[in-house]
Parts: sequence; C-alpha cells; structure tokens
Amino acid sequence: MSGVERAAILLMSLGESEAAEVLKHMGAKDVQKLGAAMATLSNVSRERATEVVDSFIEELDSQTSLGVGADDYVRRVLVGALGQDKASGLIDRILLGRNSKGLEALKWMETRAVADIVRNEHPQIVAIVLSYLDPDQAADVLGQLPERMKGDVLMRIARLDGIQPAALRELDEIMEKQFTGGNNLKASSVGGVKVAATILNLMDSSEEQAIIGRIGEADQELSQRIQDLMFVFDDLAEVDDRSVQTLLRDVGGETLGLALKGADPRVRDKILRNMSKRAAEMLVEDMEAKGPAKLSDVEAAQKEILAVARRLADAGTIVIGGKGEAFV
Repeated sequence: MSGVERAAILLMSLGESEAAEVLKHMGAKDVQKLGAAMATLSNVSRERATEVVDSFIEELDSQTSLGVGADDYVRRVLVGALGQDKASGLIDRILLGRNSKGLEALKWMETRAVADIVRNEHPQIVAIVLSYLDPDQAADVLGQLPERMKGDVLMRIARLDGIQPAALRELDEIMEKQFTGGNNLKASSVGGVKVAATILNLMDSSEEQAIIGRIGEADQELSQRIQDLMFVFDDLAEVDDRSVQTLLRDVGGETLGLALKGADPRVRDKILRNMSKRAAEMLVEDMEAKGPAKLSDVEAAQKEILAVARRLADAGTIVIGGKGEAFV
C-alpha cells in the first residue's frame, strides 16, 4: 500500500468526527489526495485495517516532543550561526507560509479560478503568485494562461530573488482580502531557477518545450540553467537503487506499467531490476497484455511518478539528480 492509502484506512478507522479534526490540520493538496483515496477504498479486511492502525501506533510511540516549539529555536540557531542578514533568507524558506492564511487560501482554490484572477495582471505579479503555489498547482495555472504570457512568467519566476513589501502589497490588491497584509512586511525568499524548473517539469511535454523555446529566444543562458535543473523521467536511470526501491513503494502498478511503455530501456531495466522477480514478471506481462497506449497517457503517468519522486526528495527520503547537478 502507498502512504496515502494507509492514511486513508487509518482515517476511516478513526470515525467521522475524529477524521474531520485531523483533516482540519492538513493542507489543501493532502486533503484532496486523502479524500480521493478514502472515496475509492473498498473491501478493506479487518486484518489490513488492524495492521495499519498497529503500524501507526508503533510509529507514534517512537516519536518524541523534540519538535514542539521548534520555530524559535531554529531562528535563534540560524541567526547565531550565520548572522541576521545571511540567516533571514534561509529562515524565510524554512518557515515561509506558517502565518500566511491568504497564501494558504490560494492553494484551496481551483486552478482555473486562480488563472482567471491573474491572467490580466502584470507578468511579474503572476510570477509571484505562482511562486507561492505548490509546483503542481502552479503548473496547472501556468498551462491555462495565454500563450504569450507563459514564457515571460516562467522566466520571471526563475529570476525572482525575493519579494519586497511593495510587491506584496500589490499582491494583496490583486487577491483583495485573500491575503493578509501588514506594515512590517519584509522580503520573502521565493521563486528562482529551481522553482521554475520544478513547475516546468510538471507541465505537458509539448508545453514544456514551447516555453523553454520562448525563454531561450529572450535569454539563452537562463534557459540552459533551467534545463540543467530539470529532472526528467529518463534521469531515473541514474538514481541509486535504494531510492528507486523507496519510490516504487509509493507508485501504483498501473501507473508504473503505463509510464514504462515510453521509457528509455535503461530506465525500464533499472525499475525492473529493483522489483522482486515475481513482481517484475507480472508487470511485464500486464504491459504486454494491454498493448499500445496513447502518448499523452504515457507522459501523464511519467509526470505522476516524477511528482512522487520530487515529493520524496523534498522530504529527504530519496536523492534524485538533474542533468549534471544535484536536485536536492
């Protein structure tokens, strides 16, 4: 079972009121994933549910209270080690968004609604908005913007090196009351080449190439820097075996089989080599039985797996690499 499936079973085991209390403390994306998993649950045996609950209790027992009140501790340690100026940007990256209800509200909105709000705004403001969103949501919003804007917006995201108070106030005006403002606003470290590369990774391949082409026409060096940080499906061939095995635990067999139909032979061999012999045989048999698949479906499956890989990499669970440069 994937982590999402285990979490769904656990919440279903808790009961309605308790599950609702847990969901209140989760972000929009996690709630959506859990809700979808809970909706598709069926025929869960008592033994499986008990196994999930027991596993949760065991993990809970191993936890400590070391994380309680950690924000102030992190601030003091970083300032003490790096000085106020150098630490401020890093602190923003670590703790950004904890008290930003307006920014969190954006993540609950449909991507079409966000696109409608920003499509007539200045590209710099659009870049700021997208930098605050989760990469997959930002990619969806970018895909719904006018063609003439896409390359310009992504290029501005890559060039972002913080948001000044004036820009945040302008953002407040666009979102009306969706954001919280203040007189003591400081620059926040968002955007950058890595953010731009991550957003681009999550877009359709045709859109991806078109945007990179437009950026290249305006700034070839920036275009190359973005491409250097992009992690594509074929790069899985270079990921270490342990990370591949961890990744496979969070990827469904149907998605994996579809993604491998259009994969480089090196990637296919890497994946199969890190599965049990029986599981690999079953996967190959299933792929052959289903026959040809639409290219768009294959690319969508590969994007889904890449999104899982990036999530695990951001959590420090696995290590993945870009083209010649570390991704995490």
